[in-house]
Amino acid sequence: MIKVNNRDFEWEEGLTVEKLLQKKRYTFPKIIVKINGQLIKKENWSNTIINDGDDVKAIHVFGGG
Repeated sequence: MIKVNNRDFEWEEGLTVEKLLQKKRYTFPKIIVKINGQLIKKENWSNTIINDGDDVKAIHVFGGG
């Protein structure tokens, strides 16, 4: 089990950031992802493995005026 934005989410072997965002249907053009407080660059999403017990934050970034 992992936490995604403070909610339990079923973990699976080989889960990457990219796969998680697809499963959660997060399609916002600008998202910041942190795992256990560490920022994960977008270019690393496809090869960054999420481990069982990790705390993931996926934050939609938007601007306004």
